[in-house]
Amino acid sequence: MIKTTGNVKAKIDPQRQSDGNRSRDWSWPYWPAAPLYPYGQRRTICREVVKGKIWIFEQLQGILYVIIPVRMTLIKLMSGGLLVYAPVAPTRECIRMVKEVISQHGEIKYIILPTASGIEHKVFAGPFAKRFPQAQVFVSPSQWTFPINLPLSWLGLSNRQTQVLPSDSATAPFAEEFDYAILGPIDLGLGSFEEVAVFHRRSRTLLVTDSLVSIPLTPPEILQLDPYPMLFHARDNGFDVVEDTPAIRRKGWQRMALFALYFRPGALEVIGTKQSFQEACQAPDRSKKAYFGLFPAQWQPDWQRSFATIRQGGNLIVAPILQTLIFNREPETVLNWVDLVAQWNFRRIIPAHLDAPVLSTPRQFNQAFDFLQPKSPKRGLFAGRSKASASFPEADLNFLHQCDQFLCDRGITPPPK
Repeated sequence: MIKTTGNVKAKIDPQRQSDGNRSRDWSWPYWPAAPLYPYGQRRTICREVVKGKIWIFEQLQGILYVIIPVRMTLIKLMSGGLLVYAPVAPTRECIRMVKEVISQHGEIKYIILPTASGIEHKVFAGPFAKRFPQAQVFVSPSQWTFPINLPLSWLGLSNRQTQVLPSDSATAPFAEEFDYAILGPIDLGLGSFEEVAVFHRRSRTLLVTDSLVSIPLTPPEILQLDPYPMLFHARDNGFDVVEDTPAIRRKGWQRMALFALYFRPGALEVIGTKQSFQEACQAPDRSKKAYFGLFPAQWQPDWQRSFATIRQGGNLIVAPILQTLIFNREPETVLNWVDLVAQWNFRRIIPAHLDAPVLSTPRQFNQAFDFLQPKSPKRGLFAGRSKASASFPEADLNFLHQCDQFLCDRGITPPPK
């Protein structure tokens, strides 16, 4: 059971507090195209990263109550106007915030969809572009959609407004200010993985989508607007009763991060279906919001050690899911992309998920991919293996390895190289 004491208050924009029709302001009617939490009601927050130059817009996404931030970035162009990287859901609230930036810095000129396979990004690109029909839309080259490969028009992207990013970034219309490098496509059997990293020279900022993340110790601000998912996961079992405090929110957030990055971390003991339903009948909270008391798992005491290992002190990491299921399919392709990106003189990275911005150098970016390096001396710009290279416990990786073996045994995905 969860007890809300009211001693923690989320930071809410005053205009939203006074809006009598907030559900309409946050409404996202197209959520069935990608049925991810929070479904049809999406809140948005905006933060200025570099004064007068870069803004990030954050919403939430997840499965059930395992949720993380999803992020769009706006960058001011020297000639006036804005470039958008990885659009989010264009709710009334989101568009109002975007137009506040537009009113001071000019119209949106370019929109980049930087991924080929990430439906959680692709589903927003068309509706967002329709709100700004004067903008040019650029998509990563090898577009596909899982589980059905849909044409761009089905995602709401018109042929008139949309074009594929040129393979050579020097030929793009925004080449005067930006470089970009395309990772992939990496063959995954059912489709491909592809991502576009974009470098803004003037602010020395690198934009990435899924390839790198940094895990904050405390819950991101966007999660504070609705703490229930954090409180739900702060429980050790279905009978646990928690109160809404900063420490409990932090505990729930850290466990959600473990779920999101491992699917099933080693510290999580899954209980049987029969036992789960029996315990649900006796749970103190059997409401619909609490999934009728179902809590088919128990956390082991060493879960904090798993979080400390995955967090890596706040350093950039490649998520375990990408390490075990995607990047190891074509390590040479990934490392060639890493070598190219590491040539740029960036000082901060803005990923599309989890924490941002992250202060980082090209060397630190390079080090995050050390798991792909052969045992022989390291190639590329930075020689010598890094102690910061992520090494995750086998107990936490076990479920992902099982998934990998299942997919390979049935010929669904190619084996790792």
